[in-house]
Amino acid sequence: MKINIQSPNLDLTPALAEYIEKKIGGLEKFLKKFEADSVLAEVDVGRGSQHHRHGRVYHVDVNLLILGRTIRAAHDDEDVRKAINAVKEKLQREIKKFKEIRN
Repeated sequence: MKINIQSPNLDLTPALAEYIEKKIGGLEKFLKKFEADSVLAEVDVGRGSQHHRHGRVYHVDVNLLILGRTIRAAHDDEDVRKAINAVKEKLQREIKKFKEIRN
């Protein structure tokens, strides 16, 4: 699986990039049927706006491209790591649905 990370309104630290790679890359075990080169994950991580200081300020959006189909999940949270975890869980459910439909 190839992972592209974009962070328009957020400084992407190496630790955060590694965390995203670990969590989103962990979805590969659900995608064993597909070739590794045929799966692309486009991850957008950022702040909704610069003027919010508290509340749901972090937005994570992932588009998973599999065989010409797109599986999408997004989540807003006050902690960027919690938002990433929530998106991963949503993607797991969507991948399972996709595989059931495909069978």
